[in-house]
Amino acid sequence: MGTIIPRWEWRTFGESFGEAEDRIKAHPLGNFKKSSEKYILSRNSNENTKIRDDLMDIKSLKQVNEDKLEQWYPVMKAEFPLAKEKVEELCRDYFKAAVPQNLKRSYTYEEFLELCGANGDLCVVDVYKERSIFTINMAIVEIAEVKFNDKPVRTVCVEHADPENVMKTVEELGLKDFENINYLRAMKESVGLKY
Repeated sequence: MGTIIPRWEWRTFGESFGEAEDRIKAHPLGNFKKSSEKYILSRNSNENTKIRDDLMDIKSLKQVNEDKLEQWYPVMKAEFPLAKEKVEELCRDYFKAAVPQNLKRSYTYEEFLELCGANGDLCVVDVYKERSIFTINMAIVEIAEVKFNDKPVRTVCVEHADPENVMKTVEELGLKDFENINYLRAMKESVGLKY
């Protein structure tokens, strides 16, 4: 995966972000991205596990600092088909779920989703994102229109390698009074799973 510089993240979810949204949009739009992803939520784990661009993509929460900023770190990017050993690793180490019996030698994208759907500890969530991305104080600032299984929600995020810069930007934009909520928590609450 090359050299990884982990970023600190502040994020919140809601319908409107008031004056903070106007402050963000006063900056030039740097990028706009649309994506459709599948998140696989586990009742037993809060690992960030998703399928994006035909890759099994996993991030683990490494640290939470005194400002409650979170540092997520990529731990896996695996292509399909997934070998039996990779499926076992996913179930055991990341989903913290029972490893299915009589696994095949490998699983295509569709077969893997079917396997996850049959596991009572797992929930597959369709996630659609439209992300407007800005650079403010050298931090990545994002406003996104998101759907969890077609249920709409909005999110704002500030990310940077320096946590002090994240908090400075959060304060300057007027976001300090919003609760810091990560994707996993918002998604689990949306589908009725405990975070």
